[in-house]
Amino acid sequence: MPRSLWFLVIGMAINVTGASFLWPLNTIYISGELGKSLTTAGLVLMANAGASVIGNLLGGILFDKIGGYRSIMTGILITLTAVGGLMIWHEWPHYVFFMIFIGFGSGIVFPSMYAMAGSVWPEGGRKAFNAIYLATNIGVATGAALGGLVASFSFDYIFIANFGMYVVFFLIALFTYKNIELQPNIQTSVLQERGRIKNKAAFTSLLILCAAYLLCWVGYVQWQSTIADYTQKINIPLEQYSILWTVNGLLIVAGQPLIKPIVKRFEHNLKIQMAIGTVIFMISFGVTAYAGSFQGFLAAMIILTIGEMLIWPAVPTIASRLAPKGREGFYQGIVNSTATGGRMIGPLLGGVMVDLYGMTPLFFLLIGLLVVSIFITFIYDLPLKKEEVEAAV
Repeated sequence: MPRSLWFLVIGMAINVTGASFLWPLNTIYISGELGKSLTTAGLVLMANAGASVIGNLLGGILFDKIGGYRSIMTGILITLTAVGGLMIWHEWPHYVFFMIFIGFGSGIVFPSMYAMAGSVWPEGGRKAFNAIYLATNIGVATGAALGGLVASFSFDYIFIANFGMYVVFFLIALFTYKNIELQPNIQTSVLQERGRIKNKAAFTSLLILCAAYLLCWVGYVQWQSTIADYTQKINIPLEQYSILWTVNGLLIVAGQPLIKPIVKRFEHNLKIQMAIGTVIFMISFGVTAYAGSFQGFLAAMIILTIGEMLIWPAVPTIASRLAPKGREGFYQGIVNSTATGGRMIGPLLGGVMVDLYGMTPLFFLLIGLLVVSIFITFIYDLPLKKEEVEAAV
């Protein structure tokens, strides 16, 4: 792995560690500390994610226009300013305003990080994106473990720790990212067919794929919103809830050898890999629906994590394969904004469902959405195949 990619990996790990002090606890803080309803908490997270969608799209465009270093530094400075404000003012409604700016700033950073990873090691293919994905989950494991412990003393310390980690990320980016050299994008798969595949077909396929990706995120984000609140109502301690995310991050890092045979078997057919991961998601929500203790939620989280390991790295890898030269940042921006869109829709949808009908109907709805996601995954590349057939005539 190139040295420059290591800098990106370290930076991403520190960035996500800081963010993970806060994001698993957002719903708990809004509901428990600020005294708002789950629907209100969902609206706040929706606003945060909506700003992040805009940041994702802008970050991808900025990467293509002004380069990775400048776009990443722009996002970090916006986020750092907002996190600093949140450290001082975290009551209602200040919390909402700063969360929106944090979403926007961090949204700019993520697509640029992924696009840079693909550009500094194009021959690495999925490995470059998997390295960033692993760094993200090291951050999740570390931040979530420490966050639950720190929050048990005072939520004020959470905001201070978050700010400190962003300062470290800023310094790493400032001194190491400026001199990273980007290599030309290497196209793979069906896009290698003598350049006859049009960009329109590739972009259409990306949008179809992202529809399936969105539905997966709508389900996944319930663990950070409705399920998080539900664990508190059935008297699972905050420290134990945070342990679930620590297990998630550690299992992703330690479990790579376990999923390696599946990844290798379907490395040229990533939609099968995604479909398997989605089925595993469905099993996880089935287990969660009947979980009434920490052990039940732990089992469900382990199952969810296995599915996540198959789905999350596959989508940016496909986007990198689809992206025309000079549009890598934009395509990664679409992928990241889709994930953020799921984080935007999911908490509000889940909050409304739980407030009106309870947890059990929500789980049935999520499983139904994942069935639709599998169907979409299997048809995402139809525009590419159609274009290939027409080009061969």
